[in-house]
Amino acid sequence: MYRNRLLSNRLHRLTENFPVTVVSGARQVGKTTLLKHLFPRHDYVVFDASIDLEGARRDPDLFLLNHPPPLILDEIQYAPELVSAIKRLVDRSASTAGQFILTGSQQWQVLKTLSESLAGRAAFLDLQGFSLQELSDADSCWLPRWLDIPEQFLEWSRTAATYTGGLTSWLWKGFMPGVQPLPDDLVNDFWTGYHRTYIERDARLMGEIQDWQEFGRFIGLMTALTAQEINYSQLGREIGITPQTSKRWLKILEATFQWFELPPFSGNPVKRVSLRPKGHITDTGLACYHARVSAPGMLASNPLFGSLFESAMVQELHKQAAASAITPAWYHWRSAGGAEVDLLLEKDDIIYPFEFKLTTRPSRRDASGITAIKAAYTGRRFGKGAVICAVEKPYWITDDVMAIPWNLL
Repeated sequence: MYRNRLLSNRLHRLTENFPVTVVSGARQVGKTTLLKHLFPRHDYVVFDASIDLEGARRDPDLFLLNHPPPLILDEIQYAPELVSAIKRLVDRSASTAGQFILTGSQQWQVLKTLSESLAGRAAFLDLQGFSLQELSDADSCWLPRWLDIPEQFLEWSRTAATYTGGLTSWLWKGFMPGVQPLPDDLVNDFWTGYHRTYIERDARLMGEIQDWQEFGRFIGLMTALTAQEINYSQLGREIGITPQTSKRWLKILEATFQWFELPPFSGNPVKRVSLRPKGHITDTGLACYHARVSAPGMLASNPLFGSLFESAMVQELHKQAAASAITPAWYHWRSAGGAEVDLLLEKDDIIYPFEFKLTTRPSRRDASGITAIKAAYTGRRFGKGAVICAVEKPYWITDDVMAIPWNLL
C-alpha cells in the first residue's frame, strides 16, 4: 500500500521550476516508490554498480540520446560519467524545467559533483524514513504552527490528531517503509538483511575499509552512542582503531545517510561551551537491531531508551521542517557546567529550544536547560521553548516553555 509522503508537494514544485531535481536518502527509504508514483509517465532507468547499463558509463551522450527527458535516473552514483552529459543537455535548454530527476544513496562524489556542476539549475531534496504524519496518513505538521504562532498553539492542539501507535513499538521497528507491514517476529530478519546489504554495497563503494567485520562492529558501536557528543579518540579505543579511522568511518555513515550530527551552539565565543558535535543514528530500528532488543516490550527497560527517543524526535523535526520548506540552522548546546539543551533551531535570528524527555509529568526542572541557555545568552532572541514528552495534551510548564506530546500530528 502506497503512503503519501510529506515531501510530495515540494517535490512537484521543484520539478516545475528546476531543470534537474536530485532526491537523495538512505537505502530503502522509498525514493523509487515515491518517484514512480508521482511521475508514472517518465522514462525510468535504475543503475547498478556491477553493470554498465546500456553503455551509460562508456558513452553517456548516446545513452541520453536514447533516453530523452523527462527522465528518472535511479542511483546515479553508479553512473558518474552521466553528470557531464546531463550538464551539457541542461545548458542547451536551461529554461526547460523537469528534465531530469536523479536519485542517490550517498552524499559524496557524484552528488557533490552534481551540486558543483549544476549550481543554480538543480534542486536537492533529502528523503528520510516515514514520519509520524506519514504513518498516520496525516497531511500537516505541527512544527510550522509552533514556530509561527506559539501563543495560539494550545488552542489549535485541542482538536489536533495524534499518532495512535505505541512509543516503544515505533522506536523498535524503525521508520523504513519495508519494515512497516512486517509482523514483529520478522523485523529482525529485515534489519539483518539491511545491515548486510548496506555493508556489502553502499559502504563498500565508499572505499578505504579493509576489515568489513570490524566496520560492522563500528556501526553497532555508533548506534549505542546515539544522542551523545562525539569523541573520536574514544571511538577508536573502543574497538581498537585510530581516531583518524573512526572519523573517516563516521563520515561514511554520514555520507550514506545512516548518521547525522548536530554542531554545538557557540553564539558567544567568550562563554566556555562544549565544542563537540552531538551524533544521532537516523533510524532507531537499526539501533535496536544492533542492541539485540528482541521485542518492543523490552525497550522500556533498556538503557538506550531515552537516547533513542531523543534521536527519533530530532529526526521527526527534521522531516517536518523539510516538508514545510523550513531551513533553520540546527544545534545542540552544553555549557561547561553541564547545563544542556537537546536541540536548538535558529530561524530568522530567533533561537527555538527543544528538550526531549521520557516523562508523562514534565515540570519546571525539565525546562532547566532552556532557562540556562537564555540566561547565558541574554543578547540573543529566543522563541518559546518546548519539552517533547509523553503527555496526552500540550500545556504550559512555565510562561515560555510548553510540554508537547511526542505523537502530536
